[in-house]
Amino acid sequence: MAISVFDLFKIGIGPSSSHTVGPMRAAALFLGALQERHLLARIERIEVRLYGSLAATGVGHGSDNAVLIGLMGELPDSVDPRQVLPRIEVLKTAQQLQLGGGPLIRFDWQRDMLLLDENLPYHPNALTLIAFGAEQQELHRNTYYSVGGGFVVDQEQAATGKLDQDDTELPYDFSSAAQLLQLCQQHNLRVSELMMANEQAWRTKAQIRSGLLELWRAMRDCVEQGLRHEGVLPGGLQVQRRAARLHRSLQELGKPNVIGSTLSAMEWVNLFALAVNEENAAGGRMVTAPTNGAAGIIPAVLHYYMKFNPDACEDDVVDYLLSAAAIGILCKKNASISGAEVGCQGEVGSACAMAAAGLAEVLGATPEQLENAAEIGLEHNLGLTCDPVGGLVQVPCIERNAIAAVKAINAAQMALRGDGKHFISLDRVIRTMRDTGADMQDKYKETSRGGLAVSAIEC
Repeated sequence: MAISVFDLFKIGIGPSSSHTVGPMRAAALFLGALQERHLLARIERIEVRLYGSLAATGVGHGSDNAVLIGLMGELPDSVDPRQVLPRIEVLKTAQQLQLGGGPLIRFDWQRDMLLLDENLPYHPNALTLIAFGAEQQELHRNTYYSVGGGFVVDQEQAATGKLDQDDTELPYDFSSAAQLLQLCQQHNLRVSELMMANEQAWRTKAQIRSGLLELWRAMRDCVEQGLRHEGVLPGGLQVQRRAARLHRSLQELGKPNVIGSTLSAMEWVNLFALAVNEENAAGGRMVTAPTNGAAGIIPAVLHYYMKFNPDACEDDVVDYLLSAAAIGILCKKNASISGAEVGCQGEVGSACAMAAAGLAEVLGATPEQLENAAEIGLEHNLGLTCDPVGGLVQVPCIERNAIAAVKAINAAQMALRGDGKHFISLDRVIRTMRDTGADMQDKYKETSRGGLAVSAIEC
């Protein structure tokens, strides 16, 4: 299976890639199927069924709203985040849903939006969409699985094992870190160079560079939005935004915040991560990196490098994102980046490893040192549960991104002090993440039925 850097990094909206971006994409796919079958004019009702983790935390993550916005014809990378809630309120008041800008059908929220306390066998993030015609005649149905990072597969793909796989032949295809290191050594390539060669199987070098810099602009915009907004995050937990206030306090220090001051450096990294994840929690525009819940880590590390390294340039952005993606590909191929499948180790842990690898690359690491940096970053997130309080991507998710961003920098620094040789390989750590996730009880995997999600509720 070939995975592109642009599969892992996608512009979307908050608060969750699995629970918001994925369901919106699934609904858009369902709408496309209805249009292809020329069924729109015959539809009188659509029923939405959310299962498993999508049902347990779907309301807090906006899964219900995302499905309906997708049925209206919107996509995560182009929808205006500010219009989502107003459009949903109009739908609820009028009890009418406009399918893809076409016909209006009746939509009764209580009847047609079902949150079901059961899991489908393939993946915990599942939803079924059913279109009915006159006299409740079923016209079309499909089940979709949101498998992490905004990736979606339908019932046929899940049943046949054809998981939307890209069969593109890559010049340097790899499925393990050991293979990646061997290819780098054999062809005398840095990890970013190898990834650039692979990406050219889909796009020209100019297109790749342009696309990566567009992602970087979206990351910067997300931080700027996060630094601008204040107040309470939506959802009912009364969580206060902190990034804008922290930014003002750092600006008032009146002295350079450079790498010479470790504590000052940590505060800037914290700031960038908090800004992204607060904006994500508010449903704003951001970049899955590789998921929404872990979206602050990779941008925070890159922001700090670009802001305080006087020699930083756009080439560093390209190399950073390509190298980070190499590690994300390994995590997705051999374990999971879905919190509902393996816990937060698959989201924050993978993002920490990716950021560590990207930073190591732009700081001149050998491929072996880069692999070591990723291994350190992931190893020390093993067993991390996904237990969002109230089903919202706020507590502990926002702070967790800041902590993991600092951890990624430390991992890169430790690896650069060595020669790349270490006791546990990245491949073993990724397999351990997969096995730990399989052993983890479901209440610790994005259901808000265990861990901090219930400890926060005191009688």
